[in-house]
Amino acid sequence: MLLQLFQQFSGINAIMFYAPVLFQTVGFGSNAALLSAVITGSINVLSTFVGIYLVDRTSRRFLLLQSSVHMLISQLIIGIILAKDLGITGTLGKAQAMVVVVFVCAYVMGFAWSWGPLGWLIPSETFPLETRSAGFAVAVSCNMLFTFVIAQAFLSMLCGMRSGIFFFFSAWINVMGLFALFFIPETKGVAIDDVRERVWKPHWFWKRYMLAEDDHQDVEKRTE
Repeated sequence: MLLQLFQQFSGINAIMFYAPVLFQTVGFGSNAALLSAVITGSINVLSTFVGIYLVDRTSRRFLLLQSSVHMLISQLIIGIILAKDLGITGTLGKAQAMVVVVFVCAYVMGFAWSWGPLGWLIPSETFPLETRSAGFAVAVSCNMLFTFVIAQAFLSMLCGMRSGIFFFFSAWINVMGLFALFFIPETKGVAIDDVRERVWKPHWFWKRYMLAEDDHQDVEKRTE
């Protein structure tokens, strides 16, 4: 559930849904704003293939941690530029507007090879077979819920917070990076049948919720 929350509160859907509005706000015309949105969408697709290539060559946690730093830097730079130079809508200089577009693309790139696909992959790997269907259904439902919340709230937040919205999402990226560092176990190369023994039981935090083998067997017998 937290993975799905963090995936949406990183700000990705807010940027992807409202990219034309955002780029018009920083000074692009309507046609240029639409073109910029097409570019960010293309980068999103291409970078997802980078994630597919890297996910089993590095590790899940490495990609999550690397991209958290990557996205945090991008969001902070965008927020600082807008806070410093943006007056009323459309008054940002062309050079600064181009820098904003570049770092929006960099942010999308970092998300697309990590938290984007891994937000779906990791839940599918961490649930044991007994609870996989129910657990993944809850994860997907949470994703749709938080997508709805961000989609409904973003325009009002952008009008009210202006450049502060990027600092808002930066704060969430800090939280999700710390969560990945301390609470997300590595599932690379672990078969689903071995998740309990190799992933959950050795983990410094989650092991406290793991039943001993005898208790686990007793629960299975009572269930039957």
